[in-house]
Order: sequence, then structure tokens, then C-alpha cells
Amino acid sequence: MTDQNSAIAETQGHRNLLILLFAGFVLSGIATTIVGPMLPIFIRRWSLDDGQAGLFSSVQFLAALGGTLASSAIAGWWGYRPALVMGYALMGGGLACLNADKHVVALTATAAFGLGYGLITPGTNLFVAELGGAKSASLLNQLNFAWGAGAMICSPLIALALKRDGLGILLAGTAVFGGVLVLGLLFASFGVQKHHNDANTAGAASASIGFGVTMALAAMFFIYVAMENGVGIWSAEYAKRLANGITGMTTLAPMFFYAGLTSGRAAAPLFLRHLAERKIVLGALSLAAAATTLLIASRSLPVATAAVFVAGLGCASVYPIYIAWLSRWYGAAAKKIGGILFALASLGGSAGPGLIGAVSKYSGSLRIGLLVPLTGAIVLLCLVLLLGRQTAA
Repeated sequence: MTDQNSAIAETQGHRNLLILLFAGFVLSGIATTIVGPMLPIFIRRWSLDDGQAGLFSSVQFLAALGGTLASSAIAGWWGYRPALVMGYALMGGGLACLNADKHVVALTATAAFGLGYGLITPGTNLFVAELGGAKSASLLNQLNFAWGAGAMICSPLIALALKRDGLGILLAGTAVFGGVLVLGLLFASFGVQKHHNDANTAGAASASIGFGVTMALAAMFFIYVAMENGVGIWSAEYAKRLANGITGMTTLAPMFFYAGLTSGRAAAPLFLRHLAERKIVLGALSLAAAATTLLIASRSLPVATAAVFVAGLGCASVYPIYIAWLSRWYGAAAKKIGGILFALASLGGSAGPGLIGAVSKYSGSLRIGLLVPLTGAIVLLCLVLLLGRQTAA
């Protein structure tokens, strides 16, 4: 009876912790994507060119790279809690200072919440993957649905705040949200539930994973996040140029991308019951490539908005399934290897939008800059096809 009560208490503790982690990923979705709808404001406020504007995303995800590397080291010594607590504290503080009058302060604030994002992402994903066991892909899609929900509401919240001259109040509210998460995580139980059978299976599978597969998976993490962030962050500015000015719809453009992302992640657990993970990834990447092509070819705001939504839908299930493959293929080694892969994902998040801005600046066309995520989608398709035997599910 004691063991049964202990198991019940552990399950309840995990449920409470999952609620905190899912809520935290809502805030993470806001923090990760807020640069997109803020970018036209920054460009107008400080007369930035596309290269300078792309620096915001580069700073954010380079800081996230540092946070990811630090998270792995911290988790190895002290467990998940310290990195998560520090991450949400930095995230809340950075968001509170984002709407600064000085360019350098806004960049520093961006680095702060980027560092926070890097600290919380690896531990949260790997912890949830461990709890999910054989159903990790489904649970990770639900977790990243929460992230997508935060990303989706970010643009309308910014648009509403700008309309009511309440941007400072909105950002202060996100800081309070971060503070509540910090307090909750300080008292939450992090007793990890072990899935012995799943771990043994993953350990056996990891023996067949060679260096070439690891390198391919690393490239997939890097390229995917570069592609997703590139489209998400530049969609508001692209829409603004189509409309010849900032409007409510142009500010909301990233919302449509993340609405597609969130819708796809909500539906993914249903599709995962009937389709192999590899088939879902191949179909999703094909859809993302087609939508990005339509976005580049668009000449009107409605067409561009539809293309952005479909691009988000195509991106929806790809990253959670990558994380599930990481956890399943490498077993106990996933924590060590995952730190490297999540760091590469952060580096991709920095490189993608920055590269779009650089290509746009030197070509004189943001349309040409968007060839960067299109190329990324095509490369990812090729990599998944090359890994067909390992990714069959």
C-alpha cells in the first residue's frame, strides 16, 4: 500500500509539474517569436536596414545557444530545476525591458530572454520525452502545441497593445507570468519517472546509430529551426512591404504562421496513431516548401497570409518528431547528445533570420531572401529520405 500511495503521489507530482512546463512553454512561445511583430516597430524607431534588423534575431538565438550549452551542464550537475528557474527569470526580465527607447537596451533585453529560452528548452523537451516513453512524439507535439499557442497569441497581443498604447503594460504582464513560473518551479517535484522498458529499447537501438546518422540529425535540427524562425520572424515585415505600411493585418502576419503551427500540433497526435512518423515528416516538409514558394510568388496580402498559415501547418509536427527520434534512438545518451543538438537548433535560429536579412539587403529584395527557408525545406526532405531506414516508425 505504501508503494501504491508513493506511485499515486509521484503521478500527481508529475501532473502538476507538466502543467507548469506546458504553461512555461506558452510564455516561451511568446518570447521566442516576439521579435517578429516588433521588428517593423524597431525598423521605424531606429531607421534600421534589413541587415541591422536581422541582428535582433541573431542576438536572441546566439544567446539561446549559450543558454542551451549552459543548460546541459547545469542539468548534469544539479538537475533540471536550476536551469528552468534561471531561464524563466531571465525571460521575464528581458521581455519587461524590450520596448526600450535605446537600441542597445532593446538588444540586451533580447539577449536576456534568448538566454532564458535556451536554458529552458532542452530540459523541458527531454524531460517530457522521458515521461512520454513510447508515446513521446505525441506528448512532445502537445508540449509544442503549448509553445505554438504562445507564439500564435503574441502578434494579436502586440497589435492590441499598440492600438491601446499599452505595450509597456503587456510586457510587464509577461514578466509577472515569468515570476509566477519561477515560484512554481521552486516548489515543484522533479522526481523523474523511469520507463525501463522504453529505455532498454532505446539503448538497443542506439547501438546501431552511427556517426553519419548523428551528423544528419544535427543538420536537421539546425536547418529546421533556421527555416521556421526565418519565415516566422520576417513574415510581418514582408506583409508590411506588400501593404506599403504597418497595418493591423501586417502586425498579425506572424499569428497566421503560428496558428498553422499550433493547428498542426493539435492534430498531430491523431495522425500519429495511423501514420508512420517518417511519412508525416516528409508530407509536412513538402507542404512547407510549397507554401514558402507561394509566399515568395505572392503579390497580395491575402495570398501571402494564406501562404504563411500553410507554411506553419507544414512545420508543425517536424521538430517534436525530431526530438522523439533523438530520445528513442540514443536512450540514456540523449541528454548528452541532446545538448549539442539543441545548441545547433539555437544556432540555426540565429543564422536563419539573419541570413534572410543579409540576402535581402545585398539582393535588394526580401523575396530573394525568402529563398533561404525554401532551400532549407528542400535539404531537410533530402536528409529525411536518406535516413529512411532509421526513421521508419
